[in-house]
Amino acid sequence: MAFARFATYPKVAALAATGITAAAVAGYYLNREKNSASSVRRLYPPSANFPDLTKHHNCMAKHLTPSLYAKLCDKSTSNGFTLDNIIQTGVDNPGHPFIYTVGCVAGDEECYEVFKDLFDPIIDDRHGGYAPDAIHPTDLDASKIRGGVFDSKYVLSSRVRTGRSIRGLSLPPATDRAERREVERVVSSALNGLSGDLNGKYYPLNNMSDKEQDQLIEDHFLFDKPVSPLLTCSGMARDWPDARGIFHNQDKNFLVWVNEEDHTRVISMEKGGNMRAVFERFSRGLQEVEQLIKQKGYEFMWNEHLGYILTCPSNLGTGLRAGVHMKIPKVSQDARFDSILAKLKLQKRGTGGVDTAATGGIFDISNADRLGKSEVQLVQALIDGIDTLIKMEKSLEQGKRIDSLIPR
Repeated sequence: MAFARFATYPKVAALAATGITAAAVAGYYLNREKNSASSVRRLYPPSANFPDLTKHHNCMAKHLTPSLYAKLCDKSTSNGFTLDNIIQTGVDNPGHPFIYTVGCVAGDEECYEVFKDLFDPIIDDRHGGYAPDAIHPTDLDASKIRGGVFDSKYVLSSRVRTGRSIRGLSLPPATDRAERREVERVVSSALNGLSGDLNGKYYPLNNMSDKEQDQLIEDHFLFDKPVSPLLTCSGMARDWPDARGIFHNQDKNFLVWVNEEDHTRVISMEKGGNMRAVFERFSRGLQEVEQLIKQKGYEFMWNEHLGYILTCPSNLGTGLRAGVHMKIPKVSQDARFDSILAKLKLQKRGTGGVDTAATGGIFDISNADRLGKSEVQLVQALIDGIDTLIKMEKSLEQGKRIDSLIPR
């Protein structure tokens, strides 16, 4: 019975297709399940192994106490991912009082349950309040969106992105080469099944021509090997560029990155201010890819409490970041600008990415929330907020005050 169960696993069938017998592959997974430790053997007491977090500024350091460490340090998921694996990036990267990072990652879907005593308070903290029994809504119905077509004088480009993980396979911090290649096989096969305006081509990073690479660089689509210590200390850059790649459609407005920070990162984008069209394509593409993946015998990681499961707790729920590059030189000079954005549930960064400065009054403005609200709610909140910022900019251009436009 056990052999039959494992022999039907998609990963077993895929490996068997390479020439390894199904019996050998299924036997491997049977043995791994049998011997996967739920506890970690230690020579020293937890107190001797507790990390020095006295100078740290991240969510993990805030919530990990010696007693909680002692409670969790001997546990592991069935894939062998431990508490020390989870917190290592936060231990190695103390952070800064003004740059408050998460400080931990998940190695598989089980982590959020096995180590919930640590993850739950971190999730609650990072997402501004989220109870352990809260239910996360999911809604990708783009027809519900109101407005969302902006004046290109103010909105230069529009983009929506998220991540998705394949259930049953380890996340990037814990994956081995075989699992990472299985992610690539499943995802690239599904992407090659897209049709219509989503039809395109998958480009593996370790097997593309110089011409293809030059074009991807010119299009700003190519992602590089992670150099951020937050990612490298999580183990996400191992074996680079093996089993990593990029898909884009013919119109170059629907992209999927494979095996970067998450199994997949799905992006819809275009020049100008038509956020409605960007979200419609994003939602349709996501749902079509999901159906094609299900045909391969897989599905996305998802549950009612946390929504879509991703590597970093900050991206749980929708994992969605809807943003625009917008030119607002006048309102951005108002002393209340940061407060205005906070009231609109928006966040800003420079157009060069996280921690970059804005130039020429051009900012990357996006939704601040991820968890506890649906995709439709987050995109609508962004649209309403951008509408307000444009009204403010126009008022200031005319020499008028903006006090009445600021949310209370």
